[in-house]
Amino acid sequence: MDLLISSQDLYRITQNENGAVVIDTRSFLEYKKGHLPGAVNVDLFQLHWFDTTKRGIKDFNRQTRFLLSNIGIKKETNVVFYDDISGISAARGVWLLLYFSHTKVSMLDGGFEKWKSEDYPIETKSNPLNHSQFQGKLNPNILADADEVKKSIYSKGVVIVDARSKQEYDGSEIRAARKGHIPSAINIDWTRNIQNGIFKSKDNLLSIYSKIPKDTKIITYCQGGYRAAHAFLTLKVLGYKNVKMYLGSWAEWGNRLDLQVEDN
Repeated sequence: MDLLISSQDLYRITQNENGAVVIDTRSFLEYKKGHLPGAVNVDLFQLHWFDTTKRGIKDFNRQTRFLLSNIGIKKETNVVFYDDISGISAARGVWLLLYFSHTKVSMLDGGFEKWKSEDYPIETKSNPLNHSQFQGKLNPNILADADEVKKSIYSKGVVIVDARSKQEYDGSEIRAARKGHIPSAINIDWTRNIQNGIFKSKDNLLSIYSKIPKDTKIITYCQGGYRAAHAFLTLKVLGYKNVKMYLGSWAEWGNRLDLQVEDN
């Protein structure tokens, strides 16, 4: 599956009996007002994770595998995540499955708002989760921990991308014990990836990331690993091969006094 899917293509897939598991990543309050037919609700903002020590990653892996098993994802399952728009929670869902080597995964481009505007069907009844034992294999090539990020600062051949706002990056907005950003990181706000809730064209996106060579190793981060997942997904859509997301992001880095920060 492509990492992005249109409303038209998703509608066609869902007409098949075993077409796809569709996951609404919004709050249950939004879900119950209306959602895609057959969609299950998993509010991914409940799965924050700010500890990338060895023990922390081990616990994250266990908890995430439990979550994906509860959703009912099997090896052969096509999975589509959606948000209100082409948003950060759905991007986090895509990253989670790729981290467990499940490549049959997409984000609905434009999310629920675009689906609704194109007059595709909507339902309000809640759909149950169907448990199955998720067997995905870990792919450490797309997750970075604090130690790896620390080693990557000012490293030739590595670009650290801060997907937060300019205010968070320069330290005028403080959301941790310390303000600022990871040294050597460049700031590309994730909101630049979309326009009117939909991903920009590939040409427009390539111009935004034009200063990053395709053969570079990239590590994305934000506050909690959601905007960073959106940056990760965008770069993968553009064909960048070596992209990781720093799971702990600023919520870990900015609160650990042993790690170096910059603000300007």
